[in-house]
Amino acid sequence: MAAVYSAGDFRNGTTFEMDGNVYRVVEFQHVKPGKGSAFVRTKIKNVITGGVVEKTFNPSEKFQAAAIEKKEMQYLYEDSGLYYFMDNETYEQIPLNSEQLGDSLKFLKENMDVKVLSYKGKVFSIEPPMFIELEVTYTEPGFAGNTTTTSGKPATLENGYELTVPMFINIGDIVKIDTRTGEYMERV
Repeated sequence: MAAVYSAGDFRNGTTFEMDGNVYRVVEFQHVKPGKGSAFVRTKIKNVITGGVVEKTFNPSEKFQAAAIEKKEMQYLYEDSGLYYFMDNETYEQIPLNSEQLGDSLKFLKENMDVKVLSYKGKVFSIEPPMFIELEVTYTEPGFAGNTTTTSGKPATLENGYELTVPMFINIGDIVKIDTRTGEYMERV
């Protein structure tokens, strides 16, 4: 028996069934207005079509959890816009396109283990590790004495992903990224 979620329990990544479709919560916000009853404002993505819609729910609305299959696979390489993943048990390879990978694409690194998510046999997304370490391939040099933690500078990582890093980060440094937020965590 699959679990039941109330809209008040929604978190990023929660997958549930609604109107015969499977949705994944992309963003959520619990709103408690001064007058009236609380509600949950969400952005939800149809895992099969990829369409994103904004929807408001009553926190007590109930939804059936979707049975999402997660399989550990290794990212091998990209070729002509397809990204190849290998099943760690059967060594079978599957190609996925950038639509299926979505935002996770910016965290991919060759030979990285990821979870491939599917619903009724159809792959719709991947889940990279929560934290990844990537090398900085380009950033402006920091300035001596400019160590304020409030400002940052843009940096490009080995896989092409760009983000803001502290001033003391240099080319060649390895940085730890939180894949849930896409933000810099620390220098490794």
